[in-house]
Amino acid sequence: MSIIAWIIVGIIAGALAKLIMPGKQGGGILLTMLLGIVGALVGGFIGNAIFGLQLSGIDFKTIAVATVGALIVAFIWGAIQRSRARH
Repeated sequence: MSIIAWIIVGIIAGALAKLIMPGKQGGGILLTMLLGIVGALVGGFIGNAIFGLQLSGIDFKTIAVATVGALIVAFIWGAIQRSRARH
């Protein structure tokens, strides 16, 4: 899949992850897009490495895997932000 397609999937996945994730997340649209893109790459890597998924094109399976990756990245980002706020 091309980098443009991963960016588009990442933006969609970031928005979905923000809707799914409970609580109030900081950051605006740019942070959501960036976390979504990173999450899409993480989800694609995990899907390929662990489950052998061959993701190509923008379809439901690709967006679902990217959203799971974006949820993982958003959770980690939230944990980092909370630990910084305590200090």
